[in-house]
Amino acid sequence: MTQNGNLKRRVRARAAKTGESYTAALRHIRRASPDHPDTKSVPLAVAQTSIFNDPRNISGLRASGMEMRGLMRDAHKAGARLIHFPEGATCSPNKRVMSENGPREIGPSDWARFNWAVLREELDTTGKLARELKLWTVFGSVHQLTPPHRPHNSLYVISDRGELMTRYDERMLSNTKISFMYSPGKVPVTFDVDGICFGCALGMETHYPEIFTEYERLDADCILFSTTGETPSAAPAFAAETLGHAASNTYWISYSAHAPQSVAAPAGIAAPDGHWAAQCSSDGAPAIAVADIAIDREHPARPWRRKARADLYTPHQVNSDPRSDGRTLF
Repeated sequence: MTQNGNLKRRVRARAAKTGESYTAALRHIRRASPDHPDTKSVPLAVAQTSIFNDPRNISGLRASGMEMRGLMRDAHKAGARLIHFPEGATCSPNKRVMSENGPREIGPSDWARFNWAVLREELDTTGKLARELKLWTVFGSVHQLTPPHRPHNSLYVISDRGELMTRYDERMLSNTKISFMYSPGKVPVTFDVDGICFGCALGMETHYPEIFTEYERLDADCILFSTTGETPSAAPAFAAETLGHAASNTYWISYSAHAPQSVAAPAGIAAPDGHWAAQCSSDGAPAIAVADIAIDREHPARPWRRKARADLYTPHQVNSDPRSDGRTLF
């Protein structure tokens, strides 16, 4: 039996013995065999945070930054290499607060109401802590553009050296966002941490499977999906879609949302087999959860699905019309 066959046998045997999923059993065996050449792993922390939605409120912006940095320290103590925060973790501007016709009527956002100077100070302080902790930090923030252009709704990727490595701008904006609030992004964004490729998604983009199949084609190992929400009503659909995309694309997905949604679906990390490898608490409080993102380069699922999605079946298809092929069903 080949080395890979032996590995699969050991994983299945452990899963049968312990009741673990295949992925959990594989992760345990990989830890026991750190010299395995085909596996890479990164400890990832996913966060759920309080929601701050008024960018005019200086104390709220400060509190948001302090909460983020507290969770960064928790993630560092837990051994995480990267921490992933929700959409608008720094501030998720409320459409009625921002509306120049509001608050009763939703209209074009007045971005002069945003206290940009305080936001920049908080971003700078967060970057310094990322460097101090040597912790990759990914979080949602509004990204200011030169007026009269609307800002982007973005994910910032801060390296373990405290530097802004890249930025993802939400592409598939909601009706309110595209009508009154933000400029859409244009391109997918990936980045590497310790040999593992991460992709970014934001807002309501779990509703669009093409976003996630695109990242599969780009060889992403884990997607960081950040969303928001003051109420838990939308959370179950987003969480279900997260598990589905993880299973159908055979990669990891980190699902980060604001803490109020946790009573319906807490933030969590979905494994490639479509189960939650880790989840935050469901009590509506800020929290983190940590999982080891282990990548098995020899797993056959992704190569096979790519082959199936190509022209695999055409040579085997029979040229027959089921509506006229014969006069009976049998």
